[in-house]
Amino acid sequence: MTIRQAMLLGSCILAVSLPVWADSGWTEFGNVVELVPTSRHYYQVKLSIDSKLSGCKDRAGFYQDYGTSGSEQMFEALLAAVKSGNRVRVYVTGKCNLDGYSEISAVGVIP
Repeated sequence: MTIRQAMLLGSCILAVSLPVWADSGWTEFGNVVELVPTSRHYYQVKLSIDSKLSGCKDRAGFYQDYGTSGSEQMFEALLAAVKSGNRVRVYVTGKCNLDGYSEISAVGVIP
């Protein structure tokens, strides 16, 4: 393999491993359709919305890393919304994971 081929291969690997970026901001309010705690480093949530904001592959799918500050409180707010049927909105950061879900950094609940 030549140096040029190795550099091209390295660039491709780096481009594939980087997260995809989209717009950031608040989504519209919707019901929590699914809340999935995972054994991976994040939990997932699906809302009954068609987010025009997110440029990620799954426009209604969102995730948050367990280690992020405030992630436990966001999970509890989402879980309370599931129990009560309250509608929620989420603030998307603009970062997409490899599954096409948007990263969130805040949760708003409306009675």
